[in-house]
Amino acid sequence: MLLSLLRTHLRPHRRAVTLLGLLQLAQILATLALPTLGAAVIDNGVVRADSGYITRTGLAMLAVALVQIAASVGAVALGARTAMAMGRDLRSAVFRRVLDFSAREIGRFGTPSLMTRTVNDVQQVQMLALPVFGVAISAPLMCLGSIALALRQDMGFALLLVTLTVTVGTSFGLVLGRTDPFYARMQKNLDRINGLLRERITGVRVVRAFVRDAHEGARFGRTNSELRDISLRVGRLLATVIPLVLLILNVFMVAVLWFGAHRVDAGAIRFGALSAFLSYLTLILMSVVMVTFVCLAMPRARVSAARIQEVLVAEPSVAAPSEPVRAVPAAGQLSLHGAGFRYPGAKEPVLRGIDLSVGPGETVAILGSTGSGKTTLLNLVLRHFDATDGSVHVGGVDVRTLDAAVLRRTVGFVPQRPYLFSGTVASNLRFGDPEATDDELWRVLEIAQARDFVQLLPGGLNAPITQGGTNVSGGQRQRLAIARTLLRRPDIYLFDDCFSALDHATDAALRSALEPEISRATVVTVAQRVSTVRRAGRILVLDAGRVAATGTHEELLRTSTTYREIARSQLTALTDDHVGSGADAGAATTLQEAVHGLDGQL
Repeated sequence: MLLSLLRTHLRPHRRAVTLLGLLQLAQILATLALPTLGAAVIDNGVVRADSGYITRTGLAMLAVALVQIAASVGAVALGARTAMAMGRDLRSAVFRRVLDFSAREIGRFGTPSLMTRTVNDVQQVQMLALPVFGVAISAPLMCLGSIALALRQDMGFALLLVTLTVTVGTSFGLVLGRTDPFYARMQKNLDRINGLLRERITGVRVVRAFVRDAHEGARFGRTNSELRDISLRVGRLLATVIPLVLLILNVFMVAVLWFGAHRVDAGAIRFGALSAFLSYLTLILMSVVMVTFVCLAMPRARVSAARIQEVLVAEPSVAAPSEPVRAVPAAGQLSLHGAGFRYPGAKEPVLRGIDLSVGPGETVAILGSTGSGKTTLLNLVLRHFDATDGSVHVGGVDVRTLDAAVLRRTVGFVPQRPYLFSGTVASNLRFGDPEATDDELWRVLEIAQARDFVQLLPGGLNAPITQGGTNVSGGQRQRLAIARTLLRRPDIYLFDDCFSALDHATDAALRSALEPEISRATVVTVAQRVSTVRRAGRILVLDAGRVAATGTHEELLRTSTTYREIARSQLTALTDDHVGSGADAGAATTLQEAVHGLDGQL
């Protein structure tokens, strides 16, 4: 998995990898040439007192050393640059894949796990790639070259080197092979810690409100302790690697010195050959040390590579069409034909047999209790999910064949809990239109009843917004999200109970200003309050995923028991709240008249 991932994402950098290989080859050849030249200096120059030979060979060694240094510096710099570029590309690939995921895939992996895979797991692979570029070619060639040149000096020494290489490799395999399961558990624990930390930070107010600080701290402490225990077990295993390698190397060094001394004393080899062999042994030791560090990082990188690959190969349940339609023949037309949806693993569908047709200039409201399927219906239009029954058409085209970018441009969506990004008021609004001028921003803020509070913020349009918009109220976030969507000027507007955090006066003013702005568009409003939907041209009442009734406010009061019960309970409660709190008298009077009118019809 790891090699496959590296091979795939190094392919765009194959020129750099080829040049890196050539630089490493030059470095290795120069490094291997130096001990042989040194042995020649000793045996042919020092022993024979030939100063000319020593000078000539010394200059050759200097030239070889300069080549070695230049190739080494170039290889390190190019390797680091290539590893960083590969890490960048890999993060981008994971990020793009996550953007293609539907809500189903995001729920399956989990947001904390996706964050860990995109950042930490990619970093583990990138950290391995950097030394791999220096070791993958140089270490094997260094070992093989040293053994081959040692054969020229003495067969017995060469056999010692082969035995050393096999012994060290076997020891590595026995120790490092046991670490894979622990690294897998470590990464899963990191997922859990990220999830707990993200949840605790997001819900810190709730934690404090219910005085659950100690309880949540204990939960985090248990998970943190599990990660510590696993890390310690891995650490104990890896702690044996370096001492084991050093023990093996020192034993072989003693054996070489003992064996070499006897061979020199017996006249079997010259002193220069023994010196060259010791140099080759040192080169092998250096290669072993480099391989050791790579092997220590490899198990965790291998686990991380598998987790990354799991994301990259995951097929989105909402797949892009093979031949997407890039233009809609009936702008603003929205229709659902027997649309239904069942969540994976659920026994019952959340939507059944929904038929709906809305055109430009029409406003349809969808009313229902919590869990009736209102938001799921909008998700089918946005293609966050694909309908499991029937079909959804936007602009006369089935959304499953419509190009995603065209669908997003055609449909403007404001969720109940809108998300604001860290930046400024202006940068958040320009998500709707990156080219919008300041005047256009103020215009949509005026319509969304957000101009006054934005003007009071330090910096106005340049006022800072924190991640998630936590430095503004819920109602202010909803108004900014409405303004952001208005900038897009879509053919279809979907409002998912996005007026729920507004007081009644602001709600009324916003709707009054909004009406002429979207009068030519198709509008679908989801709400739980009758006061929000009563002016819609058509109202759908959802009950347990089915359309229980449809009609205008007045028609439903006469024909739908469900709607009448919702209207009576909500309008009565709202009237009592307004009268009892001394709120705006006009609004309270209007609500009271509505309740009295409802009583008369009942």
